[in-house]
Amino acid sequence: MAIGQLPNMDRLERLTRDLDTPYAVVDGGALVHNADELVRRAGGVPIRVASKSVRVREILERTLARDEFQGAMTYSLAESVWLADQGHTDLLLAYPTVSRAALGDLVAKDHRAASITLMVDSLAHLAYIESIVGSDHPPIRLCIDVDSSLRPVRGIHLGVRRSPVHSPDDAIALAREIAERPGFELVGLMFYDAQIAGMPDSSPAVRLVKTRSFADIVERRARIVDAVRQVTELRLVNAGGTGSLDVMREDPTITELTAGSGLFMPTLFDGYDAFESTPAAFYALSVVRKPTPEIATLFSGGYAASGAAGKSRLATPVWPHGLSLIGTEGAGEVQTPVRGRVARALRVGDRVFMRHAKAGEMCERFDAVHLVHTEATPGGAATVETLPTYRGEGKNFG
Repeated sequence: MAIGQLPNMDRLERLTRDLDTPYAVVDGGALVHNADELVRRAGGVPIRVASKSVRVREILERTLARDEFQGAMTYSLAESVWLADQGHTDLLLAYPTVSRAALGDLVAKDHRAASITLMVDSLAHLAYIESIVGSDHPPIRLCIDVDSSLRPVRGIHLGVRRSPVHSPDDAIALAREIAERPGFELVGLMFYDAQIAGMPDSSPAVRLVKTRSFADIVERRARIVDAVRQVTELRLVNAGGTGSLDVMREDPTITELTAGSGLFMPTLFDGYDAFESTPAAFYALSVVRKPTPEIATLFSGGYAASGAAGKSRLATPVWPHGLSLIGTEGAGEVQTPVRGRVARALRVGDRVFMRHAKAGEMCERFDAVHLVHTEATPGGAATVETLPTYRGEGKNFG
């Protein structure tokens, strides 16, 4: 499978025509469809929403209001504290933190410590936390990040480099250290399979890596979970991502899956065998000049995604259909030239819609997203909601 049908882009343009560019727009129908697809692919396993892939609090909260979704996976402790203060009670921080201010805020209010689970993978994290918060604080809940990469032979590492905890021995040693330290409570394990969830099925070699990785992590996870349960009762065993829900749901040791990018479906999620990508999020740029009949220069647009630098990290022009970036310029800080025969019909002031390579990162560029709803009526009645992003609420979590 690959990219599915785009929403009615003519309608999106018409309904947002009065907005000044650049602006971000989300198709409400596609957003609901994508949430339904995540639920279908999870096969009844609860889904934790990755907040970094959304970064719009209202969309995060509406998604969590559905029974099939439970809790958020956050990316910053400062973000977690803010969400806890907004009423969220189940927040799993996906990455270790060294924020002195946020750790102080965590233990300053009981409801924050009760709502947030910190991620650790070493004794150094425990020592750092203790150095900041001292010994007199509410119980701090912890989750161990277990490395889920595939290591078929010594010296070969397939996957992201996250945690030093890889084996059952690694996990149980850290679990015992946590159990011996007052003020900490180990409640969960997280296994993020980046080499499965984050890689499109672009070749037979990739498919082979995914198959071998799944077999490895299922076998290893069962042994790790059994080992850690000798030390503590686990409340959660988290796994998966948007790209691996279909396979990870089959593992009986997990209690929940994680997904977030699948709500917006950016370009990095085109080309998976297990599902069809239905784009929901876009941003609009205006034509500001025509250097040649087949080139239209757009204002702004240089919103490259994080990760290994390359073409896959650049945004893609998707409407009008038939435009492409110019290889020697790409997407620029102030101007983005696009080319194609369809550019002949573009005039100064016309809009071009782009898809970002990643999901939530787009929202760091905009104070709001414009959520377009079309009612199922003969007249095609529609509404456009303007929802603040994290940035629009004055929050910048790095």
